[in-house]
Amino acid sequence: MKVLVIGDIVGNPGRKALKGYLDKNKNNYDFIIVNGENSAAGFGITGKLADEMLSWGVDVITGGNHIWDKKEIYEYLDRSDRILRPYNYPNGVPGFGYTIKKDKKGNKVAVISLQGRVFMTPIDCPFTKVNELIEEVRKECKIIIIDFHAEATSEKIALGKYLDGKATLVYGTHTHIQTADNKILSEGTGYITDIGMTGSDNGIIGMKSESIIPKFLTSLPQRFEIAEGNERVNGISVEIDEEVGECTRIDRINLSLLELGIFE
Repeated sequence: MKVLVIGDIVGNPGRKALKGYLDKNKNNYDFIIVNGENSAAGFGITGKLADEMLSWGVDVITGGNHIWDKKEIYEYLDRSDRILRPYNYPNGVPGFGYTIKKDKKGNKVAVISLQGRVFMTPIDCPFTKVNELIEEVRKECKIIIIDFHAEATSEKIALGKYLDGKATLVYGTHTHIQTADNKILSEGTGYITDIGMTGSDNGIIGMKSESIIPKFLTSLPQRFEIAEGNERVNGISVEIDEEVGECTRIDRINLSLLELGIFE
C-alpha cells in the first residue's frame, strides 16, 4: 500500500498548495494523512477547514500543540476521530489521540498523534503512553503510523529507535523544516525527523519575515502574519507491506507548485 503524509499546513497558502497537490496526486495513494494544526491563519484549525480538507481526500488530520488555539474546534474534536489531538495529553481533554481507519484496499491503519516534552509544555510521557497504546492497537491492526509533534531532534530520533519494529512509520512534525534523514530502521520502521511545512517559502516557517525578525532583534512580542507566494508542498511518500506492517520505502516530497505545474 502507498501512504501520503503532508507536513504542517500553514494558512491559506498551505491549504491552496495541499488542494493543488491532492487534485493531481491523491489517486496514487491508498491513505492520506495531513498535519492541519496551523491551517487557520497559522494558528489552530476550525471545523470548517477540517471538513474542507477531508473533502479533498484526506483520511486523517493530525494535530499538535496548536490544535487548541481555536476554541471552536473543541466540540468538533469530541465528535470526530478523523482529526486528532496528541494522545499524551492528560485524561479529560477534548478529542481523540488515535484512530483506526481503513485504506482504499480495506487494510486497517492506526494513526497516532503524539507531542514531545523537550522545550515544549510538559505533558504525559509520549514514550510510555504510546508503548502501552501500541500493545492494544496491534491486536486489531498491523499498520501503525505515528506523527510525533516535537521540538528536539534528539527526542524524535529517540522515539523512532524506541518504536523500531513496533510501529510501521514514525515521522516528526512541528519545526516546519524538512530533514534529509528519511530511512528504514533496522527492524522495519520508516523514519524521518521532520517532514516539513506546506505553505509559502517566502517567509520564515510560513510567516512573513518582517513579522518574525523584530522578535529576534528586540525580544518583544510580535504579531505574526502569514507569508504568501512561492508555495511549497513538503511531506513523504511511503510504501508499506500490509501483510507484515513494515515500511519498505520512504521518500521525501519537497516541491514548489511551479515545479509541479499546478499554478502559473
